[in-house]
Amino acid sequence: MKQLLLSLLLCFSVSVTFGQHSGSLTGRIEDENGPLPGAAIRIKGTSQGTVTDQSGAFWLTNIPAGSVTLTAGYIGYKTVEVTIQATTGEVVVPIIKLTPEGKALSDVVVRGTMAASQIKAISIKRNSLAMMDVMAADAIGKLPDRNAAEAVQRMPGVAVARYHGEADQATVRGVPFSWTSTLLNGTRMPSASVGGSRNAVLDAVPSEIIQYVQVAKALTPDMEGDAIGGSINFVTRVAPEFRKLSVSAAGGYNHFSKDGTYNASITYGDRFLKGKLGVMLTAAIWDRQWGTDEYVVSYNTALSVPQQRYSLNSLLLKRYMGKRQTYGLNAGLEYRFNEKHRLFGRALHDKFNDIRPVYESYLLFNTNEYQLNYRYSYYQTRIDGGEIGGEHQLVSRLKLDWSASHYVSEYYMDTPPTLPKDKRGLPIATFKQKLTKGFGGLASDGKRYLSFDSPNGVGDDPMHILPRLNDPTELMNPNQLTLRQLVLYQLGTKEADQVAQVNAKYDLSSRFSLKVGGKFRHKYKESQNAAQVYLPNAALGIPGAAPLVSLSQLERTEFPVRQNFFQNLGNGYDALAINSLTKNQLFDLFSPQFQQTNQFRDVTPVSNATGRFNGTENVLALYLMGEWNVIPKLKLFGGVRNEHTAVALNGSSYKRETVTTNGQSKSVETVTPTTVKNNYDAFLPMLHLKYTPTQKSVIRAAFTRTFIRPNFSDLNPGENINTTTNPITITRGNINLKPTFASNFDLMGEYYFDNIGLLTGGLFYKKIKDYSFSNQTVETYNGVQALVTQPQNLENASLKGIELGILRRFNFLPGLLSGLGLELNGTAIQSSLRVPRRVNNETQYETTSLPNQSKFLFNSILFYERKGLTIRLAGNFRGRSVETINQQLGPDFYTWTDDNFTLDGSAAYTINPKLRVFVEVNNLTNEPVRMYMGKPGRTTSTEWYSQRGQAGIRWDIF
Repeated sequence: MKQLLLSLLLCFSVSVTFGQHSGSLTGRIEDENGPLPGAAIRIKGTSQGTVTDQSGAFWLTNIPAGSVTLTAGYIGYKTVEVTIQATTGEVVVPIIKLTPEGKALSDVVVRGTMAASQIKAISIKRNSLAMMDVMAADAIGKLPDRNAAEAVQRMPGVAVARYHGEADQATVRGVPFSWTSTLLNGTRMPSASVGGSRNAVLDAVPSEIIQYVQVAKALTPDMEGDAIGGSINFVTRVAPEFRKLSVSAAGGYNHFSKDGTYNASITYGDRFLKGKLGVMLTAAIWDRQWGTDEYVVSYNTALSVPQQRYSLNSLLLKRYMGKRQTYGLNAGLEYRFNEKHRLFGRALHDKFNDIRPVYESYLLFNTNEYQLNYRYSYYQTRIDGGEIGGEHQLVSRLKLDWSASHYVSEYYMDTPPTLPKDKRGLPIATFKQKLTKGFGGLASDGKRYLSFDSPNGVGDDPMHILPRLNDPTELMNPNQLTLRQLVLYQLGTKEADQVAQVNAKYDLSSRFSLKVGGKFRHKYKESQNAAQVYLPNAALGIPGAAPLVSLSQLERTEFPVRQNFFQNLGNGYDALAINSLTKNQLFDLFSPQFQQTNQFRDVTPVSNATGRFNGTENVLALYLMGEWNVIPKLKLFGGVRNEHTAVALNGSSYKRETVTTNGQSKSVETVTPTTVKNNYDAFLPMLHLKYTPTQKSVIRAAFTRTFIRPNFSDLNPGENINTTTNPITITRGNINLKPTFASNFDLMGEYYFDNIGLLTGGLFYKKIKDYSFSNQTVETYNGVQALVTQPQNLENASLKGIELGILRRFNFLPGLLSGLGLELNGTAIQSSLRVPRRVNNETQYETTSLPNQSKFLFNSILFYERKGLTIRLAGNFRGRSVETINQQLGPDFYTWTDDNFTLDGSAAYTINPKLRVFVEVNNLTNEPVRMYMGKPGRTTSTEWYSQRGQAGIRWDIF
């Protein structure tokens, strides 16, 4: 660490000392619509050159005095040559204007709604150092993708997780979601994941505030190093070069909820003070009604008889019906003193409200009961913050940039509003009804089964499990459903990141440059995952208790869209669609008045304290990176990065034990405050090769070492000891959990077509060290054996794969067919992980794939674009992946997410250069998300969302 710091300081001092003796050129490249990012600018007859940044600006150093000819090129545009008289100082090149090449291509570029975005993405990709895929803002708007995760799912090698019909997390190359680094303007976003993982939740980020999405498959030393799969960088909008004002508005319909949706956005940008001061403001709102049906099957996996572990415990029919609201406000400010110096500022406020009453009807087969739950879920997620920074050309060869940011991401619940702030959460009321004669359809051992698991073949269809009542008149009845439990889940997480960084780039010669930099991040983290539990005296068997309250005695409301309850499964479930509580009635159940009147008491477990913790994480990262133009066609770049992490967490440990005093035994519970700390370094060497054999082809190779920090939930200092069980059980976090490291090998080839197209193919391999997951061991506690569950670094793993992609326009076809085009990309992945398992007090190993890792990812877009008309049909496939590993019982009890293919469509027509109308439809085939245990037929969950769509207008006022 010290040696690296000294090297950085030495390089910086050398750059300042010798950076004053050469000339430089600065300028911009534009077309008639504005800047062209990723445009190539070269000094004719040499290998010296660069590419433009997001604002179309370029900077060339080590320019010899005299006449210099520059060549500027961009995909789909005519190459332009400009002759400049260079000096030993700085020369500002007049704006270089490019025009589309060829009549047919010119029509597509100027009048098309897709081609311009594809050109930008392809140009940035071709000229980037890193292995990177790019999506531009105007491409994001071509499909019905309303949040950041929905938008990025279209990119090669990217998969998303869907949360009740909408994507909310993204990962690269199918690795676990927390292994992908999600960045905002180059800095990792704080996480609002309530599960304690580090992956950012993206449903709070509206797609309208995004300027570019950059997906890096192989990192460079100047990027954040905690990304095993890759990184996804969302670049927010910046000030335009010309005045801009555009508005969009759309209204739609959700086929499931039978209700309307709407969204709107406005973007304004301009420059003042002779172009020095630039501003950008974007506001977006997306308000939609939504609903889903979820069919959930649970099994008796805890039974001692192995065969009976496959028997059915319960069937849950769950209906969600509510509202989602996404708000976004993004502001950008830039001040250019001159071509050498600029300052910028960014700020955003994103808010996601997920408001949903949830109706749950259970068949409890083991106890012959009905259960009805009603919950009012009002989840809120916010992302707030901003940053300031600057870019400065200090001398002709030295360029410096810096930034400082503060962002907060928080997930919280704030109901019922009648309770004090510290008592609020997710309210749930549970009702039960005992059946006199019970459920039928039992197998020979008296258990309910799926037919293929039954010992004598008597069982149910996995997707049509029915009550099979012994008495057909014993239906779910509001008069017999009595209130048995009230629970208030307190779920929440908050991360606040303060980040400062600086980078300096020095051109030692026309062929070699050096870049050094550092970043410091201070993270404050707090998390809670606990439950307040209230039970009536009557349910506790206390003599003289007040009678249980029935559902019929409480204020109720009509079951939503009753006629469509689980229509995907056919008939058989209408009787379980019971009118449940109103929202206000649910809130009243938690009031002191109701609980005193009906004799409810607080039975919240003392161990809840272990579900709360807070602390800090400080990260200091330093890097050294070089870039060498070996020959005109070959470039080598790489270096080293070191990230030092210091974690300190405050929590509580819980102990429950039996104490005997004077011959009397009693259970004693104690909670003790706990503070834990851990420090570690991640040393990350990286080397890249970029070879350009022709103007149309690029070959890239890379070796990188990356890592991922442990999830905060695994570092939780809390420990829960229960000596009243047999065996004694101990559950604890592990502050000494080490990071997981990966050695990554990548090879990629790219071929660029003349007509805005691309063919790519590549191989990758990852050797993973210190993979961590929940481990079970046996320890001695007070002289007896105890079963300990704790996250551990257990095994190494590996991942290898191949990815292929093509973007092809068929404008060589005659007439109407010339508007056709196709975009395909697929990734095949194979991973291997050994899982230790305790069997008869011995450790055995089983091999599986990595959790969340799909073996195959596939995206397809069939599009048509001609004379202002654009039509797109997009398919997205994610192969099955293991979600949870049951270390105790083995692979037949792992849970999996099944294959999933969704189909979306959109159409737009450009009425004139300023006005466009569009229509969008999601989930055309009503594809459900399925989960199963062990094998595909053994369903654990299936969820349907139906179709949704909207139509609207976009007006570019100027």
